[in-house]
Amino acid sequence: MNWTGPFSLAIFAIVGLSLLGLPVGHAMIGGSILYLALAGLDMGTAAEQLLNGMYGSFLLLAIPLFVLAAEFMNTGSIMDRLLRFCNAIVGRFRGGLAQVNVVQSIIFASMSGSALADAAGSGKLMQTLMTKDGKYPPAYAAALTTVSSVIGPIMPPSIPLVLYALVSNTSVGYLFLGGVIPALLLGAVQMGLIAFTARRRNFPVEPRVPLRDMPRVTWEALPALLMPVILLGCLYSGVTTPTEAAAVAAFYALLVSALLYRSVSTRDVYRALSTSARITVSIGMLIAGALVFNYVITVENIPRTLSGMLKAYEMSPLVFLLVVNVLLLVLGCFLEGTTIILVILPVLLPTAQALGVDPVHFGVMAVTNIMLGLVTPPYGLLLFMMAKIAEVPLRDIVREVLPFLWVMVGALALIMLFPGLALWLPRLMGYQG
Repeated sequence: MNWTGPFSLAIFAIVGLSLLGLPVGHAMIGGSILYLALAGLDMGTAAEQLLNGMYGSFLLLAIPLFVLAAEFMNTGSIMDRLLRFCNAIVGRFRGGLAQVNVVQSIIFASMSGSALADAAGSGKLMQTLMTKDGKYPPAYAAALTTVSSVIGPIMPPSIPLVLYALVSNTSVGYLFLGGVIPALLLGAVQMGLIAFTARRRNFPVEPRVPLRDMPRVTWEALPALLMPVILLGCLYSGVTTPTEAAAVAAFYALLVSALLYRSVSTRDVYRALSTSARITVSIGMLIAGALVFNYVITVENIPRTLSGMLKAYEMSPLVFLLVVNVLLLVLGCFLEGTTIILVILPVLLPTAQALGVDPVHFGVMAVTNIMLGLVTPPYGLLLFMMAKIAEVPLRDIVREVLPFLWVMVGALALIMLFPGLALWLPRLMGYQG
């Protein structure tokens, strides 16, 4: 590798600008423009790639709409009703409130598509409920909210899976279906570890919800619980495209919050719109930077070069997936997940396709792996976020997160070894892969 060549200098520029505090998306655009200048290519190519990628993809419109749906669902009394419903189901077991934390994350995941939205939506509330009267250690409560939020980007609708569909040209609908069982598997291993820990640490049991109250609790939560059913029904019946389904989800969330629950004011709607706009802009800049930098990677012929190198080792599909998982777990310690999806996965995809790895299985496995990076030190965004929300030292949260991280890595290994976990539902719906 030529350390003074245009590509190397572009990499150094991206890393240097990022370390200086420039957002990663801006840094990738700056480094890519430097590459074009040094390589003697048309500087206008950067703008051309950015505009063609951003304005030529109808699928990208789904991202702000899913974010908006999550914001509407996070407003008002929806979360309170969902928590009461979850408590009625699993609160009666030892460590029941901890189990409620995972169950509500699974349900809220089917509405938000974002780990950060999940943690922000229920983080402070669950922290308060779990630490009230000293029921759970503050660090354990914060760690549990952190790891349970990882389920959000894997259960449909999933913003990371939408981004993967963008770079891989894979069906969003089949990817969404592929994420259901892996997301439930993550929830199951977390709940299993909670059950084991609850006995060892003597966590409390919540008061039972009387059986006669179950219909009322379920009825109150039903409109919110119906949202994923409506969303997936519209998507898989062919009535709507993924983007139109996202619009339906946002409209339904607003309808339930404003008209049915009557818990949203005009100010709340404005706040949801402005928050969604800020999140969308930050995601949009990352996508823009990745589109320009991916052009640089294509010009340098890196995907084909990497594919040739890996083929030279005559890897089996399983060995390749193992190498990819180790690589992504390491990168997840230092890079933001969206960056990995938009920059690293397109480099690995040609090799995966050449080895016959199913793109839906590969996408679900890769996104699951990348989302673990949100709770992996030293970079883990969710760790920093929950440390701030819960006002708990980061080191204490990391200590409580590590056992969960191990069981989630075990779940990831099962997803890698048994493609049927990701492919059974898509095939049931007609997927031919």
